[in-house]
Amino acid sequence: MSKILIVENEKSMRDLLTIVLEKDGHEVETARNGEVAVDMIQDHQYDVVLTDINMPRANGIDVLDAVNHVLPGTPVIMMTAYASAETAVETMKKGAYDYLSKPFKIEELQLIIKNAAEKKRLADENTYLKSALKDKYQFANIIGKSEGMRQVFDYINKVANSNATVLIGGESGTGKELVAKALHFNSNRKNYPFISINCGAMPENLLESELFGHEKGAFTSADSTKIGLMEAANKGTFFLDEISEAPLSIQVKLLRVLQEKEFTRVGGTKPIKVDLRIIAASNRDLAQAVKDKEFREDLYYRLKVIHIQIPPLRQRKEDISLLVHHFITKYCEEYQGEKKLKSISPEAIKVLENYDWPGNVRELENVLERAVVLESQDTIQVDSLPEELMGAKTSVADNMVPSLTDEPIDLESTLDRIEKKMLLGALDKSDGMINKAAQLLNLSFRSMRYRVKKHNLKGKMDKDDG
Repeated sequence: MSKILIVENEKSMRDLLTIVLEKDGHEVETARNGEVAVDMIQDHQYDVVLTDINMPRANGIDVLDAVNHVLPGTPVIMMTAYASAETAVETMKKGAYDYLSKPFKIEELQLIIKNAAEKKRLADENTYLKSALKDKYQFANIIGKSEGMRQVFDYINKVANSNATVLIGGESGTGKELVAKALHFNSNRKNYPFISINCGAMPENLLESELFGHEKGAFTSADSTKIGLMEAANKGTFFLDEISEAPLSIQVKLLRVLQEKEFTRVGGTKPIKVDLRIIAASNRDLAQAVKDKEFREDLYYRLKVIHIQIPPLRQRKEDISLLVHHFITKYCEEYQGEKKLKSISPEAIKVLENYDWPGNVRELENVLERAVVLESQDTIQVDSLPEELMGAKTSVADNMVPSLTDEPIDLESTLDRIEKKMLLGALDKSDGMINKAAQLLNLSFRSMRYRVKKHNLKGKMDKDDG
């Protein structure tokens, strides 16, 4: 909760206020007069200051002046048993948050404290967000203040300007490509190309040609020599996204690039030298893939010179509010001023913070774009959020699973039925496009194509998918 300073010369009142506010979960410090409080304000941070006005030595006005000078933006609530209109006007003119006349109701104080603390929290987050977007250590719109993200920023800062190969781990939607770009654009290669490829997004033969290029006549449709993406990225950075999906035959050639800094075009015989920094990413556990003989051990260790693991959003809930305000600003600007949104309601923030975000930051961004489009007020309300965020704990697959009884069930056929239904749903949602359906199910292109064939389903491929 919040850290509160109580400034009150009557011990009995200090003790009562301390008990009440600590019971509400706040951290409380006290000062017996204004002079002590001014000293404490010089050395400590507070979210809210609650001060009496009439005290010996230094009074509440002096405390208010000290807060305004040292801790600008911190709400100050004034208390007095000698209320007057003149005093109230003076304190409010000087920036007091609110004014209470003794005796007051505890419930009234609790409500004022709650509102003041919320105002301070939102102001701090807004200040942090503005500075974060300008700060070079935030790296290409990667937003976060959690311990996990601070470690990611620290890694980027330390290794960006080296030529070390980097392996980025993390679930889908955590921002692995943003980290790769941050490494590139904060390095001495930033004036050269940053080129990326998704290793699971195309068939094996097309992936090889895209990576390494091909010579004229290398295959039927090779009417001319084509330079590959790795050659085009010379002196820059090459990002291998979803490296775990690269076929073993491609993995051998990637190992040669890492070891010898060279490759051969498809259909060619002449080695081509390249100066590249390689960054790879995977949402799978590559160490386990090595054990399962699905990934080359030698390539794994060549890639894992530096390993950066991005935490999932459910493990850094303290970043959600920052991300929310960032995306609200982004999409309000994107819609060219059509939206006059200012913020998001505390109730809506609570819903977002209570959700587990299986799709991570990408899912959160999609939810916020939807909310910006749908919201008619100047503050995003709970009604503008998707229903599935409201505490539903079961997935679509859960609803398909039959309840176990004393009668045996055929597990294999049940799993096949569920898989087929999910595949059909994804194909329907993507207008039959296999590549787009694969993205909806978090599958590689090859894996999706295999399952479509297995269930004898019909799907369409993009013209670039081969």
